[in-house]
Amino acid sequence: MDEQTLQKLQETLGYKFKNTELPDITFTHSSAADDRLQSNERLEFLGDSVLNLIICRKLFDRFDDYLEGDLTKIKSMLVSRRTCSKIAKELNLQDFLRTGKGMTSSRALAGSISAGLVEAVIAAIYLDGGYEAAEDFVLRAFGDMIDKADAKHSHGNFKSLLQQHCQRVFDTIPAYSVLDEKGPEHDKCFEIGVIVGQRTFLPAWGNSKKEAEQRAAYNALIELDLIMGKADDEDDFNGEK
Repeated sequence: MDEQTLQKLQETLGYKFKNTELPDITFTHSSAADDRLQSNERLEFLGDSVLNLIICRKLFDRFDDYLEGDLTKIKSMLVSRRTCSKIAKELNLQDFLRTGKGMTSSRALAGSISAGLVEAVIAAIYLDGGYEAAEDFVLRAFGDMIDKADAKHSHGNFKSLLQQHCQRVFDTIPAYSVLDEKGPEHDKCFEIGVIVGQRTFLPAWGNSKKEAEQRAAYNALIELDLIMGKADDEDDFNGEK
């Protein structure tokens, strides 16, 4: 990695490497390495554990009234491939990655490869600067995600959260409509859609109109990137870590 590229990378990461050889390995995919030991695969392995530890400690300290189950739900979302690949995209880390021929158009580049790249970066910073340096990077990169992943959202009033946001940002309120209903009169379920201005969001089913509205509002909040979804859709990624 030439000096100019290294300088740009360090500005992106907010960290200056003491060992300037580490970034070369960190940003070399196995498809571009003559020897897989010279790729970032081993760093991914270490970075995964470092990331888990930092996130777990942060959640443990921040949510001191949450039980293990709620903490586990948040942690699972934050360390997922989906979240890590999103961080990689936000930081444009793929711009620094060396891959083999044919990999530039691979779906995995935007999924599992970019997610692994974030783990490799965390490991490199940890090895070069220690735990505190790695923690500083992770909490800067994942801080906004931690707010969105708060487990209390899963027990909250999604309609209220959506309405507050729409009034503040769009100066309007969401409109809900029944799109479909099934079942006998005493046991109906409903499909509800929500519209904000000219935008229509993913509808949702519920055993009552109230429940369906809450679920539809939840879908809208996810699409608006105000909270994080619970699913980590592995279909978005090709290849294994």
